[in-house]
Amino acid sequence: MSPIRHDNRKLDSVTGKTIFEYADTLRIRVPTSCNRSGECHECIVEIRQGEDALNTPTPEEAFLRDNYRLACQAYVTDPDADIEFGILRRQPRILTQTIKRSVPLVPSVTRRDDGVYYLDNRIDSYKGRIYGLAIDVGTTTVVMNLVDLESGEVLHTASFENPQRFGGSDIMHRISYDGGEFHGELRQVMLSSLNFEIGWMARELGFHRRNIYEVVIVGNSTMRDILFGIDVQSIGEKPYKSMVEHEVLRGEKETTAIHTTASDLGLRVFPRAHIYGGPLIASHVGADVTADLLAIGMDEQDDVVMLLDVGTNTEVVVGNKNRIMAASCPAGPAFEGGEVMYGMPGYVGAVESVKLTDDSCECGTIGEADAQGICGSGLIDLLAELRRTEKMNRLGVFADGSQAFTFLPDKDMTLSRADISALAQAKSANFCGQYIVLRNYGVPIEKISKLYLAGGFANYIDAQNAVNIGFVANFPQSKIDKVGNASLEGATVMLLNTDMREVAENMTRNVEHIELETTPDFFEVFVEGCMFDPMTAAIA
Repeated sequence: MSPIRHDNRKLDSVTGKTIFEYADTLRIRVPTSCNRSGECHECIVEIRQGEDALNTPTPEEAFLRDNYRLACQAYVTDPDADIEFGILRRQPRILTQTIKRSVPLVPSVTRRDDGVYYLDNRIDSYKGRIYGLAIDVGTTTVVMNLVDLESGEVLHTASFENPQRFGGSDIMHRISYDGGEFHGELRQVMLSSLNFEIGWMARELGFHRRNIYEVVIVGNSTMRDILFGIDVQSIGEKPYKSMVEHEVLRGEKETTAIHTTASDLGLRVFPRAHIYGGPLIASHVGADVTADLLAIGMDEQDDVVMLLDVGTNTEVVVGNKNRIMAASCPAGPAFEGGEVMYGMPGYVGAVESVKLTDDSCECGTIGEADAQGICGSGLIDLLAELRRTEKMNRLGVFADGSQAFTFLPDKDMTLSRADISALAQAKSANFCGQYIVLRNYGVPIEKISKLYLAGGFANYIDAQNAVNIGFVANFPQSKIDKVGNASLEGATVMLLNTDMREVAENMTRNVEHIELETTPDFFEVFVEGCMFDPMTAAIA
């Protein structure tokens, strides 16, 4: 009898037992709302080893690709095989520090005597609490703040891995998936996960989910529109614009922001709760970047600053209150766990820091746990250290002619030439966005007062190492400011102060958007960006 494993925990496998039953025994939280009948599509797991030792996928699992299964439908047929599974709700590391913008408390939902009012309309009787939710729906991670709308206090921050990974690790794959036979599955699994998290918060903190009277949601254009049930196929083809953006350009709408209710969206809070989807900027530059700009106070900035929100799609913004320019870089998932053999997102057990000496490699892991892989900050350190020690040249070729470098000998974890090629292209996408926006804006780095690094990934990178390999523009360290999850902070600002929504919508109307691919020398810039060198002004 062989083991069935989840991370470093294992049980003996038994014929006929489902993955969900093993998760129960291991006390692993797996979402479900259909009594394990396969109808809700919430309990998605990744079968990392031993897929052939399970039953053939059932009709309820037809929407899943590759090695993904429903935990309630997958059961053991060969107890002598090694089986390993992972859930799609691993707990990301929540940022403990983020930028804070102080705004007057002017919520849309208020208490008047014994009533709860949305603007001037009474919507409920007062039951002791008026809460709101600010949600940042990222491609990799979803984060939310539970906010007391009477005091302005953030009561709880929750996060979970985006469960849509079965539809692809990047935006374009998810757009393709959503346009196929299983249109609507990505939306449904996200709604189910949000409702699961809301229910868990309510139980843990001792309140009723109907005490949540307003929700502000931000995300990139694709993530936001999928959640709101808007067809995203137009975002995947030139000119890469949301259907809502097309409506604004045709004069049919004044803003790309969205207004709906919880009952219409399917969010299990107060049914008449107002749901506000933050405004998009243009193309792939979405509401998450709008929220970033609110968080850093771009609407009040006199000095020219630069914002870099690093993720599967990296967004670059340069400007001040008078002029703003932005672009989106399709960096892909390489620095977030995809396309790299031992890559993984920033969860417990990921190598997050690397230091090389002549004969050793010192690796630090998240949570000081046993290493399971390497995340983006660790990859940036490893690449920078390989260059610093001259074990790898600017082209990504190892000095000793080998095909891989072993960074964890006891785990036999390596960084291969193929891994480096994927990382070089992802890095170059970031490089191109920064270089081209800076060049078009026409202000040299010396005259830009601040570089804001936003996002969970950017918060944990060694900024100097990122500069040394050209992942981040060549700013002096004194000008680089890590602002954490600025998107969530911006969403929270819009929740606490209704007036800031109008500020955000006005700001997005005036952003100059650059389509990187239309830049005449884009290919030359991209090739230069693949080199593991600091960004220079060498490209004319």
